[in-house]
Formats: sequence, structure tokens, C-alpha cells
Amino acid sequence: QIAFMTLTLFPIRLFFAAFMMLLAWPFAFIASMGSDEQELEKPLSWWRKIVDILLKAIMRMMWLAGGFHWISVKGRRALPAEAAILTVAPHSSYFDAIPVTMTFASIVMKAESKDIPVWGTLIKYIRPVFVSRSDQDSRRRTVEEIKRRAQSDGKWPQIMIFPEGTCTNRSCLITFKPGAFIPGVPVQPVVLRYPNKLDTITWTWQGPGALEILWLTLCQFHNSVEIEFLPVYIPSEEERKNPVLYANNVRRVMAEALGVSVTDYTFEDCQLALAEGQLRLPSDTCLLEFAKLVRSLGLKPETLEDDLDKYAASAMKMKKEKVNLKEFSAYLEFPVSHLLESMFALFDENENGIIDIREFVIALSVVCKPSKTLETIQLAFQLYQSENGTITEEDLAHILKTAMGVSQINVTHLFRAVDEEEKGEITYDDFYRFAELHPHFAEDYLYADQMGAESGLETSSLSAPNGICTDFSPENAEDKNKPLQKKLN
Repeated sequence: QIAFMTLTLFPIRLFFAAFMMLLAWPFAFIASMGSDEQELEKPLSWWRKIVDILLKAIMRMMWLAGGFHWISVKGRRALPAEAAILTVAPHSSYFDAIPVTMTFASIVMKAESKDIPVWGTLIKYIRPVFVSRSDQDSRRRTVEEIKRRAQSDGKWPQIMIFPEGTCTNRSCLITFKPGAFIPGVPVQPVVLRYPNKLDTITWTWQGPGALEILWLTLCQFHNSVEIEFLPVYIPSEEERKNPVLYANNVRRVMAEALGVSVTDYTFEDCQLALAEGQLRLPSDTCLLEFAKLVRSLGLKPETLEDDLDKYAASAMKMKKEKVNLKEFSAYLEFPVSHLLESMFALFDENENGIIDIREFVIALSVVCKPSKTLETIQLAFQLYQSENGTITEEDLAHILKTAMGVSQINVTHLFRAVDEEEKGEITYDDFYRFAELHPHFAEDYLYADQMGAESGLETSSLSAPNGICTDFSPENAEDKNKPLQKKLN
């Protein structure tokens, strides 16, 4: 079918879809000219309403060209005065733009998108909230803009937000980002379904690329999509004050409507588990739990690297000194809490109430830079090395156990391979030269020897179809009542 459609219908569909997008451009360009904020907050003039209808019709023809012959819509879309924000999930493809073109709701977009020929003009027409990566205050400004529009009593168009923040394979709903819920206004949940016999829609960070997805989808005779507008969710007073609670409760409602589970893991967690560094994480690692605790304590991704530098500098001054919970609290500048106790427990190897702060720094480095193995190991060498810049086999074992989040590891084979002169100690330069010559040193010297298939490490990097790693499937989600798995026990 793919071979036949590639030679026949595919080029026709592709040409027609491109033609529809080009046809929409002059209408969007003219309607966007000279628009300032004051005019955008006014009701649409009669001619802009006509442009709206024409553009929606053109966009519908574009999707028709892609094989979306009919689009099933359930429920009633709320008015802007009823719900200023539409939260859409699951987010799994660029075909999720279908509800955007049907509603012409504003969306949150990268500022660079407005410079894309043709597409940028169409984006500007729907009055998006632009996010600039070069602006350090971008997140704050974006939240403030969303809040301003959401609290305008319906003067601005509705804002459509995909709170997962990334594409998944729709098997469950990952943690919602709180941006859509910070304004504390009612939101309307919108759920998407693609009930197709063959899934060519899903586009995640692993699996088919964007062009392959487009090609395979246009080669289908018919593509189905269902859009369901759920009842407006009005937050309680507690939810207004707590955006994370608000987000979790809305996610639960959407998961029930979809008939799927939820997982407390985020996209960043899956990136950590599937990182392409030289030390891939085993299935029983405690670093995923550590990453969740880091987020829960309020250590933000955009400042983590700065925090890491600060904590590393303090740890170097402390050298081998171990700390108790109260000292750990002072070190992090966080008050003692259940979350802090849980994090402390991960590193309390002998359950004697003290931890080695260097292990915390190494674990934080892995979370900050999951693919940059050698940077983490270099930092670890600086923390553990003696005055002459060397570490022992025992030190290397501590470093790698912490970097992988496991309780036991045998580094003898690796250490002897690095210590060619049999001095009983190695420098970071020794390790770096060895790693350059043996980029797969972990597989050759660690995993193969003592952590084979029985440990689960052989399957730790496998992923389910279309990118969600098996460790994050709903069936394997950790029970919150289970005791924390310690790094050492």
C-alpha cells in the first residue's frame, strides 16, 4: 500500500496541502497588518470575521488533503469568558495542530517561529504568546502574559496549551507543567484521540522522524481524529493557590476521560533514563526518584547548573566530611521537611544518620547533564582526588555507584584497564584517555561482567514503540507508598 500510495496519491496530497497553506498566507498577512494590542482586545470587525471563516475553511481543506476526511468533535467548546484557557492532551504529534486551526485559539510558541516563511505569518495571525530562548526572563514573562490574557474577561482569544510540554505515545499522561494553571482561572480540558488501525501519527523523540511521519500518514487512505471538549473545570480556592495541585487534578479528569493512567514522571525523567551518555542507567536506579525529589524541592531546571556549581564548590571545601540531616538542610539552604528527609535517605547508606555530600553532588550532575558522562566523572574526580590528583579503586567504585544510582558495582576490571602502570591509583587524565580509546567502556568493562540480563540492565535502554521508555509505563509506575530505594543498602 505504501509503495502504491507513494507513487500515486502521496504527491497529489502533498501538493494540495502545500497549495492550501500558500493560499491561506495572503489572507493571514493582510489581516495581521497593523494590528496592535488595543485592536486585538476589541471584538473582531466584520471583515476579520470573514477572514476567520475563510482561513478555517482553507485549513480544513488542507487537513482533508492529508486524509482527515472527517473530524469527530464531541462536547461544546466554552466561550472565552467561561474558560480563557484550553488545556489539550495527550500531545503526541504535529497533527495536534488540527484543533488549533479549527478554533484559531492562541498558542504558546517559540519566538523564532514567526520568522518561518508562510508558516510564521499564519502563526502570527492567531496572536500567540511568544517565548524567547535568548531571554533569561522568558518563563516569567510568558506566565505573566498568559495570566494577563486569561484575566481579561474574554477580551483576548482563548489560549490553547499542551501542558505535557512534549510529545508522548498516548499510553499515559505525564506530569503537567503548571504554566496553564498559575493564573488560577477556569480551564476547559480538551482530549485528543487518533483511533486509527495503524498509528502513523505519533511523533516522539525516539522513532520515526517528522518527514517519515508525514509521508506515512499521507499514504493512509483515511486518518481519524477525535476532539472532545470536556466540561469547564473551575478551580477551588486551594487549587488557585497551588498550581501544581490544580494541574494534577485536571490531569486526573483528562486521564479518566481517555481511559489511561497517569505517571508522575516527566519528559526530563525519560531523557535521563534514555540518555546517550557512556553510562546508561540501569532499570533499578534510584536516580529517577532523586530527580523527582529535586523537582519537588523547587530546584528549577533552568538554574540547576548554577546550583550544581555552588554545591560542588561547597563540597570541595568540606572534602570527606559527612553531614547529618540538619547540616544537609543548611548545605542546601532548604528547611527540614519530608521531601528533604526522603532525599537524605537515598544517600544514607548505612542508615546511621550521616551522608557523604559528594554523592549528592555527583547525582545532581547526572540529573543536570544526563548525556555528558565525562563531565560528571571529571567533577567526581575533583571531589575525591588526593593532593596529587589521583583516586583509588575504592573511590572509583563510589563515583560510579553514585553516577548510576545502584547499590553495588564491581569496578576492578575497569580500574585495572585504566591503571596500565599498576600504580594502584589513577588521574582523570588517565581515565579520559582510556574513555577516548574505549567509548563503550561501560558496556565492555562494567555491564558485561557483573550486571547482565538478570539485573535488568540489558533491558534498561529499551523503549516501547514510539519512544516512551518501558520504565515509565503505567504498569511499572512506582507506588508512592513503597519505601524509597536507597543507593546503598
